[in-house]
Amino acid sequence: MEGTRAKARDYIKRMHYSFRFLIAVFAVWRLTHLLAKEDGPSETLRALRQVLSHGVLGTMFGCFYCLSVWVALPFAWFVGGSWIEIVAVWWALSGAAILLERVTREPADITITEEDHGVLWRSGSRTADD
Repeated sequence: MEGTRAKARDYIKRMHYSFRFLIAVFAVWRLTHLLAKEDGPSETLRALRQVLSHGVLGTMFGCFYCLSVWVALPFAWFVGGSWIEIVAVWWALSGAAILLERVTREPADITITEEDHGVLWRSGSRTADD
């Protein structure tokens, strides 16, 4: 068993730094998305979010951005480096997961109606003179 662990550690050390970072980015995004947005097998993750919904953890599990910060922390150690590099990678992994979430989000459906008379955006509230 110890020999297998040593081989795994040696393989990870030989893996190129940028490849480890890329793997970690996708892993952080996937795990954060699973925990924050998906119901999971047999709706276990949905039930977990409901149980945690009344505290600080519930707020964290409901916010993809917040959750990605904490999910990224252990993956920063996987990428490795000095302690300052680990801190920088921690935030970079969270930021990359957030960017992936924004890119993969469903596009917004925008409808322009004729009653707006071609106005796409109006600041303030409408008055009777409008």
